[in-house]
Amino acid sequence: MALSTHLTSSLRPTLAALHWAATRQCRRLSTPQRPEPSLDLRGIFPPLTTPFSPTQEVDYAQLEGNLSCYANIPFRGLVVLGSNGEYPYLEPRERLEVVSCVRRALPRDRLLLAGSGCESTQATIELTVSMAEAGADVALVVTPCYYRGAMTSAALIHHYTEVGDASPIPVVLYSVPANTGLDLPMEAVVTLAQHSNIIGIKDSGGDITRMGLMVHKTRQEDFQVLAGSAGFLLPSYAVGASGGVCALANILGAPLCQLDHLCREGHWQEARDLQHRLIEPNIAVTRQFGIPGLKKAMEWFGYYGGPCRAPLAPLSPAQVEELRSTFSTNGWL
Repeated sequence: MALSTHLTSSLRPTLAALHWAATRQCRRLSTPQRPEPSLDLRGIFPPLTTPFSPTQEVDYAQLEGNLSCYANIPFRGLVVLGSNGEYPYLEPRERLEVVSCVRRALPRDRLLLAGSGCESTQATIELTVSMAEAGADVALVVTPCYYRGAMTSAALIHHYTEVGDASPIPVVLYSVPANTGLDLPMEAVVTLAQHSNIIGIKDSGGDITRMGLMVHKTRQEDFQVLAGSAGFLLPSYAVGASGGVCALANILGAPLCQLDHLCREGHWQEARDLQHRLIEPNIAVTRQFGIPGLKKAMEWFGYYGGPCRAPLAPLSPAQVEELRSTFSTNGWL
């Protein structure tokens, strides 16, 4: 509760500004003119969980069942093999099979983003090519981080430039410092935004000032910034983000799409009220309880969550009750 109070407090200046805008009858986001994007990333993308059977094998039937439910929600597209997909725990064969399975079920007008980041540049290029062959529209490439002390701006620019040059599909950068311990430097982002095949970044760090600066410094490029979490989606839109890749969308996809719509239409008071109700559930299924919490909560909303792969452990009964209480007190259960 203390953590959520702190986060809410940190959002107050931005939310106050948005409230002022609402009282001035502002109805739409007012942002500087940007080039027309080659691939429109505006909207909500759930980073799908990977369903496992009780024996921890990938359960493709359950994956298809979840996809059937998501088909009724106006997502811009889906993300597979991100952090919430337990990507590091999947065999190379499984990664490609998951992409193929999702592509078969996904309408062509919805984008499929697939995680293809590896520690070496060569491996990343090879997997990115394979993801494209399996049906991915966009490669989501996380920062290599094992030798993070050597991951200077120059090293990362070289890495992503090589990947962008070789990739048959557009590339979106992926900065997730909570998992990698590495924030993609601003100067690297600005340089890479000039690459013709690098079209955006998913930024999960939660620094709204940084996100706004990215939007500002890349405003002349074919480059879009995606918020990496539902907890700061509204302020991300306020500074010019195009969309969001949000773990909570696995559970509350329709409300997040509604928040996206409210922000685009300039209905800031309604957007703020909805954003407030999403903060605590988002914390619970990300930094507090992680993927086990995300999968448990999915089951309460009609989706298949199932087990995680070891060494990720299931929640304790006390944790399950705390998680349920978080969703209940915010009016979702």
